[in-house]
Amino acid sequence: MLLQIDELAVGYQGRAILPRMTLRVAPGQLWAVIGPNGAGKSTFLRTILGLQHPVAGTISRGPGAIGYVPQRSEIDSAVPQRVIDLVRMGVERGWRVLDPLAARRNPAVEAAMRDTDVTALARTQWQRLSEGQKQRALLAQALAGEPTLLVLDEPTSAMDVHAEAGIFAVLERLRAERRLGVVVISHHLALLARYATHFLLLDKDEQLALVGERETVLRHPAFLERYGQVLDRGGRHD
Repeated sequence: MLLQIDELAVGYQGRAILPRMTLRVAPGQLWAVIGPNGAGKSTFLRTILGLQHPVAGTISRGPGAIGYVPQRSEIDSAVPQRVIDLVRMGVERGWRVLDPLAARRNPAVEAAMRDTDVTALARTQWQRLSEGQKQRALLAQALAGEPTLLVLDEPTSAMDVHAEAGIFAVLERLRAERRLGVVVISHHLALLARYATHFLLLDKDEQLALVGERETVLRHPAFLERYGQVLDRGGRHD
């Protein structure tokens, strides 16, 4: 098991903002975290990443590293870095300290770039990339650390439909071929319904934390009430 969450309550200053939740993330699973803006998704994400303490419950992480892919807006576009520089930053820090050339030689860097289709962009400056290319470069950076669990925050925001589909196709390939566990926050229900194996539906205002396999959640009355029409239209939710 890559991530084991038992009776987890997330929140601030000892106050829970969502009901307790229990879930397991195993290799090869893609968990979609959905909910309206302000539902508590980011709080959940920060908690499982260890960036803030849980209010209650336990989080157990399995062997291997966690790769985190932030929103692209968190990357300073003024820094003149190439794709290869960005990906090399994902190599475990200890290797860089022991041997500054390790990141250059590390086959994990080459594999990460190949698996995210950015090898041809290695010398391209970050600022010159399209939104889809930037996201694949960030994916490559996370993969260079050879994680077993990949966590992504809104990976397809500000993208066109074609680029969005391309990112989820890459995630599906990584999930299947590398047997990665994937946890992704996204608003694109059509793509999530196609690629996710499990869902976590959060709604702070309604005190809802619905956990389950894809088909179970997609048929649940709480999901259908909120997103049934949106999914029928094949669009995003806010």
